[in-house]
Parts: sequence; C-alpha cells; structure tokens
Amino acid sequence: MENLIFSLNATVPIFLLMLLGLFFRKIGWIDDDFASKMNKFVFLVPLPVLVFEDLAAVDFSKVWDVRFVLFCFAATLISIGISAGISFLWKDKAVQGEFIQASYRSSAALLGIAFIQNIYGNAGMAPLMIIGSVPLYNIMAVVVLSFFQPQPQKMDRDVWKRTFWGIITNPIIIGIAAGLIWSALRIPMPAILEKTVSNIGGCATPLGLMAMGATFDLRKAFESAKPAVTAALMKLVGFAAVFLPIAVMLGFRREQLVAILIMLGSATTVSCYVMARNMGHEGVLTSSTVMLTTLFSAFSVTGWLYLLKSMALI
Repeated sequence: MENLIFSLNATVPIFLLMLLGLFFRKIGWIDDDFASKMNKFVFLVPLPVLVFEDLAAVDFSKVWDVRFVLFCFAATLISIGISAGISFLWKDKAVQGEFIQASYRSSAALLGIAFIQNIYGNAGMAPLMIIGSVPLYNIMAVVVLSFFQPQPQKMDRDVWKRTFWGIITNPIIIGIAAGLIWSALRIPMPAILEKTVSNIGGCATPLGLMAMGATFDLRKAFESAKPAVTAALMKLVGFAAVFLPIAVMLGFRREQLVAILIMLGSATTVSCYVMARNMGHEGVLTSSTVMLTTLFSAFSVTGWLYLLKSMALI
C-alpha cells in the first residue's frame, strides 16, 4: 500500500493539473487560442528558465554522467528504428511518417521535469535526459516526416539548415547550454536574481500541464484507431518494457530511472501534431495518438512507478 500511495502521489497531482486545464476550457475560462499561447509561453520562457535554474546550481564535476546521456541517446535511436520497422505494417507512406514520430516522441521536457520535481523536489537528471534525447527527437522528426510524405519532398540543404537552426535555437537547448556555462564558470547568483529566476521557473509545470489539458479532445482520440492504438501501446508500454530492465542492469536508479521512464513511456508530445501539419501531413493519426497516450498515461505511468518503487529502484 505504501508503494501504491507513493506512485499515486507522483502521478495524480500531474494529471489533476491537466484535468483542471480541461475543466477551465469547458467552462470558457480558457479557449483554444489562449491554451495555444500559454503552451508557447511555457516553452519559450518558464521551462528554459527552470532547466537553467537547476543546472546553474549544480557542480557537474560531481553529477555529469556520460553513461546516462549515451544510454538516453541510444534508447531513443533504437526506439526510432523499431517504430520505423513496425510502420511498414501500413502501406500508406503518409501514415508511416506520422506513426513513427508519434510512437517515439515523448513530452520529455515538460513531463520529465514535472514528475522528477514532484517526487524529488528538483529537476534531477531530467536535463541530462533532455540532452541525450530531445535534439535527436527534432532531427529525426524532420527526416521521418520529409521521407514519408504524401507528396515526397527532396531533403535539400534548406531543409537541413532549418533543422539545424531549429535545434540550436530551441529554448530548452538554450536553457541547458546557459545553465551548463553558468555552472562551469561557477558564477555566483545574487539573491534577487535567484528569487526572480525561481519564481519564473515555478510557473512552468502548472501552466504547461493546464495548457496540455486544455487542448485535449477525447473525440479525436478514436479517429484513426488501429495505427493510433498500436503507437500508443508502443509509447506507453513497449519501449519502457524493453529498455527499463536494461537500464536497471546498467545500474541506473532513482532520478535516473524516473527520467528514463518518462523519456520512454510518457504521452506523445503535442508538438508532434504541429510539426506533422506543417510538413504536409493530415495529422489525424498524430492527434489521435497524442489524445490516447495523454488519456492512458495516467494509468501506465502510475503502474510503472509502482513497479519500480516495489522493487526499491526509485
């Protein structure tokens, strides 16, 4: 019972905030336009500041873990390969592209930080997990969606240039880089600046989760049933079942395991839909997978946390 309570305490507050966002939309306090702007604001300001705050105060000579970053990179890369292989169950190239992206791409930054912060009080290993996975998420999403298009487009220099620029200007990546530089130079943070940064960063989790909840639409979750259900099962159960035992055998524990779990088994990020639409795809399969994984991750993540806690791994 103690392990179940631990798991519920870790997951229920997260999903209550998402339900709160859904409730506010239902009563008209948040509309689609406001939710979209709130989501963008969180991505541009509080979330990078939160990552910066956690990294700037860390002595990386003590906590930097090359094995952990490389594991996150390798697990992400292999997951993409598995998704690509399974995608050939569907003959339509447009469906294949959306399926691959929706199967592997997690809400790693927002939910990873939210869960670890809720359990341990700080972002812990989430920034290192983001370094290992998020740049690869973005690069491979462009490659996959460009190759598996309804009307294929050439992967020319402009496409790669936009991809590279999108990565280096990603606010999360900028926040990580700034935090690493601040930590490496051991720059002291005045109390006024520290309090301001803390207040801004503290907005990230509640605002981001409510914005995610406000964009949820249950009807869309069942519009592309078979590939969407397959992608959702891979996202919430399959990859975690494959890689978590390997992570345990390699000696990863506590914040490391929670970060890996969220990277592998959290809901598909909403930005998948935005990218799919912007690159010529219909987006129905992507939105269906986002809705299904968001809905059922409340149960699957709780189950995974309960299992890890019962085995005294977190």
